[in-house]
Order: sequence, then structure tokens, then C-alpha cells
Amino acid sequence: MKNILVTGCAGFIGFHLCQHLLQKKYKVYGVDNLNNYYPSIFKKKRLNFLNKNKNFFFKKIDISNNKKISTFFKFNKFDIIFNLAAEPGVRNSISSPEKYIYPNIIGFFNIINLARKHKIKKIIYASSSSVYGNSKVFPILEDYERIPESFYAFSKHANEQMAEVYSKNYNINFIGLRFFTIFGEWGRPDMLIGKVINSSLEHKKFDLNFYGKHKRDFTYIADAIGMIDKIYRKNINQKHIIFNICSGRAISLKKIINIFKKHFQKIVFKKKKHQQGDVYITHGSNNKLKKIIGHIDITPIDQSLMKTINWYKSNLNFINK
Repeated sequence: MKNILVTGCAGFIGFHLCQHLLQKKYKVYGVDNLNNYYPSIFKKKRLNFLNKNKNFFFKKIDISNNKKISTFFKFNKFDIIFNLAAEPGVRNSISSPEKYIYPNIIGFFNIINLARKHKIKKIIYASSSSVYGNSKVFPILEDYERIPESFYAFSKHANEQMAEVYSKNYNINFIGLRFFTIFGEWGRPDMLIGKVINSSLEHKKFDLNFYGKHKRDFTYIADAIGMIDKIYRKNINQKHIIFNICSGRAISLKKIINIFKKHFQKIVFKKKKHQQGDVYITHGSNNKLKKIIGHIDITPIDQSLMKTINWYKSNLNFINK
């Protein structure tokens, strides 16, 4: 049985990944600092689900704390690392860039440096579509120029560069995952999909930035986990490779709102101007990924949104606490 470390295990993607790995009978060690960037009840509830599995072992650690994370590595042996821990939020990184240095840059360095010391040869890590900035050509390929527009995007770009250096000097295989707009059950309440659903169910007004003109590569969480599953099971020989984790479709926020109108009697929003740091369009190509892992399942947007809506409706008892 492989021992797998997942940092950021109580986050949205980390939680779903841990669930998937546990279903595959792996032994999963999860670490998370359980911060309150969004309501901590989400992370606590996710963690409660994971803790029910006897093969899940959790430790509350901030990966930027080198002493604590080093001790954790000292007493546990890992075959592979999934590094998903990070401070999220493009807009927040504009107003508070100092919050991103420790978790996103120093924390990432601590993890890959401990992998070097403990001779762990494979790291799969979360990057972001935000590294591309305001691209002018779509769909975006992995080798397009990266021009980060926010400090969050810069921190992810820095992670990719650190991984490149370590892959060359220390014989560690790195796989970077540039996540586009991931949504679904247990999704972050501060993201558009969560805001729209929660506002509609509670009859509250939400802010629709850039008047709803943004386009996003909305990618359903189950599809993203399916891609990750094929990636880590595939024998990829390259020392450092990066993939777009995306649906390959750009959908306007206006279209998303129209889909929601089919399911809710009233949606109330306030149109706002473009927010600093927001890119206008995200639309990735997943052709590189398909060449490596084969077929990719992409759930139709209406179906994935319906599943997400149903989950929110079933969990209102804790979402609004």
C-alpha cells in the first residue's frame, strides 16, 4: 500500500483528491493549516468526512513552518506528494500580497526541499491558469508566455520555476497542474458558482463583476479528479511536465446566470466594473494532456451545475452558519 501525502487536504480540490485516493485503498496523510480564508465550517466538515476512513491520517500543520513540517516528514514515510496547499484568491493578493509569501512560496520550497532530503522522487503540485495573465490567443497552450497579473499568479509561477530547478538538480519528477475554474460539490463559497447558488437560495444579492462579460473555463471537480487520477497512474518519464486541468470550453458568466435562472425563481445581482487582477478570459487547451493520458471525460455544464445545485440545497444547514 502506497503512502501518499496531500497538503491542503481540507481544501476543495484536496478533499476530493483524498476521497478518491482513499477509495483506491491508498494510505493518505493529510496536512492543512485550516485557515479561515472562507468560512472554516467547510474545511471542518470536509475533514470530518475524511477522518471516518481508517487509512486517513491528519495533522494540522502550516507548511511554511519548516520545523513542524520537517518533524512530520521525519516520522512518516511518503511515496508521492500532492502539494495543493496555498493561500487562494487573486483579488485578495492584490490588496494583501504579503499574505502569499509564506504559504505559497516558502511553504512550497519547504515541501520540495524535504522531498529532496527524504529522497521522495515524485511530486504533483497545484499551479493555476492565472499564470497566463490576460492571454490574447485561445485556447491557451501550456507553452504560451506567462505574464502573471496578480501576486497569487506570481507565486504559482514561482512554484513552477522552483520545480524546474529541483527537477534538474535533484532527480525529482514534478508534474504541475494548472487548474482552471474548478467547481462542484463542496466547492468554495467565495467563487462565482457558490456565490450564485447561495445567494439564490437565500434571496440575497451578489456582485457580478465586469457586468458578467467574463468568460471562464469552468471545470467540474469530478472531471478534474479523473484527469489527476490518470496522470498519477501514468508512467510519465519527463522530469518536469505541466498540464492544463480544464474542460477546454470557455463559458460566459452571463450564460451561467441564464442556466441558473432555469432552477431558481429569482436571481438578484449587482453589476460591477472590472476588478483589478481579474483576467477577462480563461480558456485552456487540454490536448497535451489527452496525448499523454488518452480520453478525458467532460461532464456537460448543465449536468455538473445541477449536481452542484443539489448538493448546496442538501447542505444549507451548515453552509449559512
